[in-house]
Amino acid sequence: MQSILIIGGSDAGISAALRAKEVNPQVGVTVIVADQFPNFSICGLPFYLSGEVQDWKTLAHRTADDIEKEGIQLLLEHTATAIDPVKKQVSVINMNGNMKILGYDYLILGTGAVSVEPDIEGLQLPGVFTLRWMDDSFAMNDYITNRNPKSAIIIGAGYIGMEMADALTYRGLKVTVVEYFDSVLTNVDSEFGHLVQAELEKHDVAVNIGIAVEKIEKNDSDLKVIGSKGFSASVDMILVAVGARPETKLAQAAGIGTGMKDAIKVDRRMHTNLPDIYAAGDGVETWHKILQKYTYLPLGSTAHKQGRVAGENVAGGNTEFQGTLGTQAVKIFDLVVARTGLRNQEAIGAGYDPLTVETECWDHKVYYPGAHPMKIRLTGDRRTGQLLGAQIIGHRDSEVSKRIDIFATALFHHMPVDGLYDLDLSYTPPLSSPWDPVQISAQEWLEKHA
Repeated sequence: MQSILIIGGSDAGISAALRAKEVNPQVGVTVIVADQFPNFSICGLPFYLSGEVQDWKTLAHRTADDIEKEGIQLLLEHTATAIDPVKKQVSVINMNGNMKILGYDYLILGTGAVSVEPDIEGLQLPGVFTLRWMDDSFAMNDYITNRNPKSAIIIGAGYIGMEMADALTYRGLKVTVVEYFDSVLTNVDSEFGHLVQAELEKHDVAVNIGIAVEKIEKNDSDLKVIGSKGFSASVDMILVAVGARPETKLAQAAGIGTGMKDAIKVDRRMHTNLPDIYAAGDGVETWHKILQKYTYLPLGSTAHKQGRVAGENVAGGNTEFQGTLGTQAVKIFDLVVARTGLRNQEAIGAGYDPLTVETECWDHKVYYPGAHPMKIRLTGDRRTGQLLGAQIIGHRDSEVSKRIDIFATALFHHMPVDGLYDLDLSYTPPLSSPWDPVQISAQEWLEKHA
């Protein structure tokens, strides 16, 4: 019986395992999982920590029993320590220190990414946390529950930093955000970043931008953060959320090729440079559908798709990953911010001649109660009229994420900006207008482009 060995039990690994069994139920599939939480929604951790999701067990996409009922063997609390691509073997060790050797016909790496630890003195002090895995969330939740902290600093204002500013405020803490760059949420334009900052401050979150954190010190009863420009603040706990990096040391030691940010190089079949070894998820380079090249863009939705591709191919199929657009959304208090495709500077870097036009409109007919304004920044190419990207910010009830999905669908199918006119989008006054905001933004772009 053909054996498929998968290292990593998160989105990519479990998606690969399930797809392999769908394509060929006769294959043997074993998944090596470093902890005891296979297929958990890591994206849901901020909502568990806020208390909005009260039972952490509900974060499981599937239980271990559900996975094993599909004929998949789980090796929980086992860590892969070495890969021998010649002998087709993987060395693993369990939590008791017992080692074993596992053979394979095909190997899939779904080792993911780990939190970046910046060069800051004091990161290992008690009360300083990162947030990447279930155990991280348990440690932080226990600290909040048992220590009853009143204040927190979040170092980093990306997606996790913003969601945790919301979560810790919801939990009753006084939150301060410290960001190195001159705007929060730098994966959207600064115009939207400033609106996010205003939303944070509206909910009593202190925001400090343009600050490089240099040191964390332990005082008698609190932690002191010291940074550039004279920044200094004392709090009860700290979250460091400055990004993620691919976890690829195991792959590199085996001779598997890596590229951007040390992410594993793969082709669109998710095959590495070594025979019968595939990789997927946050640890690999990602094919970008607009740029038509590889980049590093770790997203949970992408990991699921890539894992499915890898699983199908090792089980005898022949399919390709169709590419990412970087479609993302995040809720920050009462705002939702979303993006897809290229921003203006990204488009310039890719050789386009972009025009970005911002439009403000109501999310539905204003005569129906509860209408909210939303802003859309649409980017298209001046020369060809090709749609290149979009960003939206609006109230959490404004269907921001579903509207960014319209842009993402249009981008996926290479639609020009004026093609948005002809889309047959739904309309009822409580939810939209005869011309949806997506189409109004296209009209504004075409007027400015004329």
